[in-house]
Amino acid sequence: MALLAALGRFVLDICGFAGRLALFALAGLSHLFRPPFYGRMFARALVEIGYFSLPVVALTAVFTGMVLALQSYTGFARFSAEGAIANLIVLSVTRELGPVLAGLMVAGRVGAAMAAEIGTMRVTDQIDALATLSTNPMKYLVAPRLLAAAIALPLLVLIADIIGVLGGFIIATAKLGFNPHTYLANTISFLQTMDVVSGLAKAAVFGFLVALMGCFHGYNSRGGAEGVGTATTSAVVSASVLILAFDYVLTEMFFAR
Repeated sequence: MALLAALGRFVLDICGFAGRLALFALAGLSHLFRPPFYGRMFARALVEIGYFSLPVVALTAVFTGMVLALQSYTGFARFSAEGAIANLIVLSVTRELGPVLAGLMVAGRVGAAMAAEIGTMRVTDQIDALATLSTNPMKYLVAPRLLAAAIALPLLVLIADIIGVLGGFIIATAKLGFNPHTYLANTISFLQTMDVVSGLAKAAVFGFLVALMGCFHGYNSRGGAEGVGTATTSAVVSASVLILAFDYVLTEMFFAR
């Protein structure tokens, strides 16, 4: 019975967390459609999430494209199918690796920062002070970040797609001996609009999830500095897990036959 009781408590905890998260997300989204809108907070979040995350996302994308070119050449050479390397790289980067890796990098950088900032405001009673000053904390702190992340991450992924394909192109032409014109022709002819659109749609969802988990854990942090540290860790872990889970769900929606 003790094992069943522990399992029941775990299931109830998961259901309670999911319910609180859903209500928090709905509250944050509802404030996007009701005035006032804090444009300065939105612009600040957009720059913080998009511009300052660009270096780490770009480095991740270029090295991913390079490694993918080397690994695919090693595998395809066994079947004399080296000509499919360009197709594999552009498909993998635009559909899967670009959105997922960018989302994970942003979760580690931005999700932790959001949880730490809002969590510090919570434990130092700054959020209560906002409410005392007739400023809705959800509208001021959460809603602009949700919108900014949902916009910034697709822009980052679009740049990451280009850089990732460029990394594969550099390795394929400079190291593996591919003809540049043939490689580019294969890449362009194989790429479809749906491949890019699906990746950008994934990125928008991933960005929303990253901001949601950072804001949620920070907003509900308790217990001083230790609580802020726990909230930061929980935000990164939960955002990463949700990105991988929703990646499967969205892939099933876009490409299942």
